Amino acid sequence: IVSSDGLIVTNQHVVAGAVQVIVTLSDGRRFQARVRDVVANYDLAVLQIEERGLPVANLATVDDLQIGEWAIAIGSPYGYLLADSQPTVTVGVISALNRDIRQVEQDRVYLGMIQTDAAINPGNSGGPLVNTDGEVVGINTFIFSGSGGSIGIGFAVPASRVAAVIEEIREYGHYRQASLGVELANL
Repeated sequence: IVSSDGLIVTNQHVVAGAVQVIVTLSDGRRFQARVRDVVANYDLAVLQIEERGLPVANLATVDDLQIGEWAIAIGSPYGYLLADSQPTVTVGVISALNRDIRQVEQDRVYLGMIQTDAAINPGNSGGPLVNTDGEVVGINTFIFSGSGGSIGIGFAVPASRVAAVIEEIREYGHYRQASLGVELANL
């Protein structure tokens, strides 16, 4: 949750193809969400729920991150198998910064990613990667894995990219994909 008026950021692949999106908070409250915007190239989706006064996760600036800094991944791995809505927390470090992934998957561009060894598994996607101050440094997005489970190579979209997307949505009502072309041209 990035604003007290119900703006939420997750991964696009989490909501892709969904007929209905339900957001469940850790206190068990459930809300129908609408997809406000999708930035498929960055695998980000911005949702809106009709609720006010929500607790907000503060976004950190990636410029402050250092390799070796503690990182905490929050999510709900295999959450569809669990009977409660409590999140799971795993701890690791920032393993690398500014990782560009060579393989482009489904027209997504994975540039400048944060790499962490905090365990990220299916179900962590769209959840926050936070620092020890509780600030969101990234959105957990995918793992490299031969087995399908965490082997300590997880990646997150940097919070600075998330902040830029949110800023454009607030200013223009949607994300202007034109700025993506500039980034791709610099490859």
